[in-house]
Amino acid sequence: MSEPSTITDPADPRLGDYTGLTDVELRRWREPAEGLFIAEGEKVIRRALAAGYRMRSMLLTPKWLDVMADVIAEADAPVHVVEPALAEAVTGYHVHRGALASMERKPLPDAATVLVGARRVAVLEGLVDHTNLGAIFRSAAALGMDAVLLSPDCADPLYRRAVKVSMGAVFAVPYARLAPWPAALDTVRNAGFTLLALTPADSAVDLATLAPQRLPRTALMLGAEGDGLTRPAIAAADHPVRIPMAHGIDSLNVGAAAAVAFYAVTTP
Repeated sequence: MSEPSTITDPADPRLGDYTGLTDVELRRWREPAEGLFIAEGEKVIRRALAAGYRMRSMLLTPKWLDVMADVIAEADAPVHVVEPALAEAVTGYHVHRGALASMERKPLPDAATVLVGARRVAVLEGLVDHTNLGAIFRSAAALGMDAVLLSPDCADPLYRRAVKVSMGAVFAVPYARLAPWPAALDTVRNAGFTLLALTPADSAVDLATLAPQRLPRTALMLGAEGDGLTRPAIAAADHPVRIPMAHGIDSLNVGAAAAVAFYAVTTP
């Protein structure tokens, strides 16, 4: 058991992992470089631990000591207790969930390893919005997708906002990077997957018409909000597919589109 210690100085070096959490550019390079990520909220912390991530430290406001008592009892990492105002001064925002943990990253597997045994995977190109990325991971977990593959320029699934929006689903769905892009899509095809590129283009086949749930192995490709998949990515796919729209709407938010498409490819 780690005995909680109260900290009153926002400059205390023990709080270093939690400084400037709202500074996106700082955290984007710092967290991967230092091998850490931040889990926010009781459920997310518990899910990270259950997924085998090792805790570096935990930061709690006093009222969360009882809620997290069982986690503290098993922790082999320091537990820091701070008042809400100090937590805000350190992190840069009001920590309304009252519980943060700095966790150690695991080595990222390669795409070929992630694809072993998988039948339904999502392939994401250029998704830099952490909210959309987190929403897609949550849908992937909920709707039975087996893995997520990311182009090199996709956002970090373990960035605090993505983890929070996913409600910890980023810990439940295996993921890997695909590089070089889009040539590495051959890794997916060579593993026996049919690549379906989701696009609102009129020339695309309606997703339901293709009956993707009957394909032995399906890789569903989605692009960034607004721009969608690039032409090289669409050209590398086996089929361009679309979700039929009504009332003159041309497309859905990529998070919503992903949920609809995941349901289509995983439901018998």
